[in-house]
Amino acid sequence: MLHHNANHASRSLRRSVLAAIALSLPMMAGVAQASPLSMPAPLTFSAGPLGKLDVQGIASGMAFYQDFPQGAAGTMGAKNVGADITNGMVIIQKNTGALQFYIQAGAYSFPTLAAAIPSSTSDINFFGAMPVAYLKYAPSSDYSVEVGKLPTLIGAEGGFTYQNINIARGLLWDVEPIVSRGVQFNASKGPISASVSLNDGYYSNRYNVMSGLLSYAINGSNTVSFYAQGPLGNVRTSSPDVAYSSYGTSSDIYGVEYVYSSGPWMIEPYVQYMHTPQSNRLGIAHSFSNYGASLLADYSFTNTISLGGRVEYLGVGGKPGEMLNSTGVAATLTDLPADSHAWSITLTPTYQDGGFFARADLSYVAASAPAGLGLSGGTNTTQLRGMLETGFMF
Repeated sequence: MLHHNANHASRSLRRSVLAAIALSLPMMAGVAQASPLSMPAPLTFSAGPLGKLDVQGIASGMAFYQDFPQGAAGTMGAKNVGADITNGMVIIQKNTGALQFYIQAGAYSFPTLAAAIPSSTSDINFFGAMPVAYLKYAPSSDYSVEVGKLPTLIGAEGGFTYQNINIARGLLWDVEPIVSRGVQFNASKGPISASVSLNDGYYSNRYNVMSGLLSYAINGSNTVSFYAQGPLGNVRTSSPDVAYSSYGTSSDIYGVEYVYSSGPWMIEPYVQYMHTPQSNRLGIAHSFSNYGASLLADYSFTNTISLGGRVEYLGVGGKPGEMLNSTGVAATLTDLPADSHAWSITLTPTYQDGGFFARADLSYVAASAPAGLGLSGGTNTTQLRGMLETGFMF
């Protein structure tokens, strides 16, 4: 960032309107993400009959240390120390005129608490080299329609590391969808904005899941939102897509978010409830629920330095002692077994100057059972992890 008061004012303004922008007619994501990182102004060029296009990009990598590695032998997640790419993305979008589009392509990684650290080469198998891509018809500034591979409307953290306060996503994010294929309708009127989507849930390629997001901007600093998702019919028992989760797609999920953004502060608490019904067809012997709460916060000390944090709790229901291994239904969905719980705390100092940024994560997770923290057969129920991420945005 530039070392000028004008830039500091711009950053404060961005914080004040982030929720309203992201929750109304989103081009980057369907959820309001609390992130201290600011993408520089896009490069703009004329593309003939396509009109004016904006181009942005991010190239970043990470290094990490963790005790009690969780990954399978021979994978990056099995290492105590390692490094990899977090983002190698190019974003091309047309956001003027009635017919618009958004394309995001490249490499990415989804480091998540209480889960094995993945490599970018493995995570690209989830949604392909073009994880987000959609057409948008916007005949008015008050409403629009999007069709394609869409960011989820569910949750408070985005899919990619640069969209979030913390490098690693949290316990609640782990149970939420990331990208769904389908159609989404967006509308806004005054302080109210809404999005409704008919999609394939957790990437099932069967379009019978409904999700929605409703937001109310109380004033320039305060916004409250409600989101929900659930299936309209039977979901697939299997799918060729690596990202597909039949347990997630068959579940109902609800959440309430509140965003406060003023001056150097951004504070975003949210609560979430998810119910997975019994299904012999899907191999779910008993219904169970998970519920959680998270508090995200970020404070800017200067134009270039900020400190972010996240505290969260996730509880998983179900029959005590059932499915206590990492292949159980509950553990597959939440990285925790039935009848268990976990909490986490993460601190992330961030430095950004113009397009360059560097930040660090220090996180601690404690669980009541080892399934999510012992995927290699261990019995540990805690994990300490440190991560460094640096890169450039343009």
